[in-house]
Amino acid sequence: MRSLFFPILLALLASVKCVNFAFEEEQLTETDIGDFKAIAFGNALTTHPLENGPNCREYPGSDNWPLEEEWSRLNRSLGGALIQGVPPAAACYDGPYKDEAKCTFLMRNASSTRFYIDDPVTVLTEWPEGDTCHTTLQPGPDDNCTQGAFPAYVINATTVKQIQIGVNFARNRNLRLVVKNTGHDFVGRAVGFGSLSIWTHHLKDFQYLPQYQIGEYSGRAARVGAGIESWEMFAHMNEYNITTVVAGGYTVGAYGGWMAGGGHSALASKYGLGADQALSIQVVTADGRFVTADPNRNTDLFYALRGGGGSTYGVVTSAVVKAHPYTNILATSLAFSTGGSNISVAPSDNERFWNGFDLYHEFGKRIVDNGGTACYVSRTSGNDSYSFMTDIELPNVSADYLSNFVQPLVDGFSAIGLNATIRPPSPASNWMAGPRAGLGDRPGDTRFGSRLLPRANFDDPDLFRTTQQALRESVEAGYTFHGIHMKPTEEVAGYPGNNAVNPAFRKAIMHADLFDNAPLRGLSPTAFKATHARLASVMDKWRAVSPGAGAYMNECDVEEPHWQQAFFGSNYGRLLGIKRRRDPWGVFYAPATVGSEDWVVLTEDDMPTQNGRLCRADSVEA
Repeated sequence: MRSLFFPILLALLASVKCVNFAFEEEQLTETDIGDFKAIAFGNALTTHPLENGPNCREYPGSDNWPLEEEWSRLNRSLGGALIQGVPPAAACYDGPYKDEAKCTFLMRNASSTRFYIDDPVTVLTEWPEGDTCHTTLQPGPDDNCTQGAFPAYVINATTVKQIQIGVNFARNRNLRLVVKNTGHDFVGRAVGFGSLSIWTHHLKDFQYLPQYQIGEYSGRAARVGAGIESWEMFAHMNEYNITTVVAGGYTVGAYGGWMAGGGHSALASKYGLGADQALSIQVVTADGRFVTADPNRNTDLFYALRGGGGSTYGVVTSAVVKAHPYTNILATSLAFSTGGSNISVAPSDNERFWNGFDLYHEFGKRIVDNGGTACYVSRTSGNDSYSFMTDIELPNVSADYLSNFVQPLVDGFSAIGLNATIRPPSPASNWMAGPRAGLGDRPGDTRFGSRLLPRANFDDPDLFRTTQQALRESVEAGYTFHGIHMKPTEEVAGYPGNNAVNPAFRKAIMHADLFDNAPLRGLSPTAFKATHARLASVMDKWRAVSPGAGAYMNECDVEEPHWQQAFFGSNYGRLLGIKRRRDPWGVFYAPATVGSEDWVVLTEDDMPTQNGRLCRADSVEA
């Protein structure tokens, strides 16, 4: 009996008071600081306005860059957690890090391991870093490896104290600070020239809370470390017979930037977004203090940290999130195409394809109205033929129900002479840990734009036609279209509500991405900009049919026009006020986030990367 009673007692105690994780109990004290003033706390109330500070952040070689002795002292204060930020591919180039065996591993085997996810500096999209050190077995005469926007130093954070020291050191020594978890970063928010990086990847603690109460919420919950990856949560869900909203069976960090930016998933139409799940958040703020943000304390931060963007207001260490009843998701796949390899396609066949495309988008309203989601890809094959594939997902239904649910769509395809292949219902492949079990991610170089398309675009007949035409023209232009049907309304999201999620999410029934598959490596700045200009011109058609809508900031074009409105909508003014009160130093900077207009990255090639000095915008001549 005793062996059963003790864990039950612990669970009951946890339900009365949710205490910090052990790694959060180790916090910075005045005794720790001593005479090392570089790690002293700040005071936002006595700080001068941002414009009175130095023009630019320090960087290696600048006059006030910390000397080696100071970095060594910092490392001692961190308990040895400071890592030099070496690009992995440096192993492939002549120099102190050359390692032929490691280079061969990176080229041939790393993509079947967790190497890149577990690497302290890697981000999974290379061009925002500057693509300054890519993997190759035979470097050409024009290939080299430089530090670029990879961080100069990384703090491998395993305690709150280490995060506090890192934030204080960056603020007091005028360094650029970045925050990285898994590296699922499409626009350069986890890299920065000359930066100090706080790496939260190993904050993976978990605690099930069978009864948690705060404000109007009373029920099951989970306390989760910021470093837990989405796929890792499924083991906890299975153990405790619960469902928490995560990105799916991927290596995306579930409680870092994904949640902070909104966070969509296969359960968005049933339980809302990732940002809708948090009941309490633990965070280290720009002054170095460790605070709790919830419906009763630091309510401004609680608002901003749920949808107002990552790397902006602080470093999240953990959160308490809602635990829903265990939820199964079934999916059925549909696919259709025109033509094939070396087969010419009749114009009538292509028109039939686009008629099927229209039918599917009409049906999308039924999917989201029934608590479901759908994820699909449409592309051109290069010989005037097109292909379409979708997974339609519904929660807590039987296989027979799902088959009957999609039958009207299948019948509609048949009525117009479109032969669609159908896969019988099965557990949704994106809602389980899966056979990969966190393996296989590697850096890529894709650039894309996105749009949150409102329901009105699919309800109004005239607007539907112009929307469908804009989407069609984007695929015909050679881009890959990726659409996700979802309906994360405020009603679905539930308590605690009142968060900073982009209002466009609440009106949308589709998050649409447009991928540019043009190879970017080796392009001159002129060619790179021309490639983006072409993508932007196509995206302008999407914007034209959805005026006043927006885009998902975690999956976006970093050069999105009017990004403040697109990513934050009417919330931007309130968020900017919180940012400037909480971080008057501008400690936290990331491109296209709240307050980032106060800064500019000065790159030598005028490219939209993070490979350049970070300077105050008002100090730079136009």
